[in-house]
Amino acid sequence: METINTGLWVRVADGKVIAVWDTMPPIQVESGWHEAIEVMPDCAPGREYRTDHYFDLSADPVRIVYNKASLTPEDRKGGLIAAANQAFQQVVQGEIKKQTDEFPDTQYDAAVVDAARVVFEARRHAINAAVTHEDVDAL
Repeated sequence: METINTGLWVRVADGKVIAVWDTMPPIQVESGWHEAIEVMPDCAPGREYRTDHYFDLSADPVRIVYNKASLTPEDRKGGLIAAANQAFQQVVQGEIKKQTDEFPDTQYDAAVVDAARVVFEARRHAINAAVTHEDVDAL
């Protein structure tokens, strides 16, 4: 399937698109304007993404056609690792901001940081062990 967006205009000069507008252009003042549609492929969430596009100037209306590419499980694992790193860093930073005073509620707690480290290491190990999209989905 694909998604079609209408209401676009392209200006063509010497066989090349020189402008794309999403409002009515001054067609009485400037020549070369054509109605256009945007054709975007539907992407499998987390597995595909839209990439570059090209103009099909032979179509009426002109078609702005987007391509798509696939993500590999390795690509997806990078984002999960970054999220795990960030979660661990938030715990560490939260503890660093605390005081070393006599009030237990505001004291730095090394056990909290160590518990977060254990969770982080387990998460990182699970991410690194993932091989397929299904493995990554399960995380």
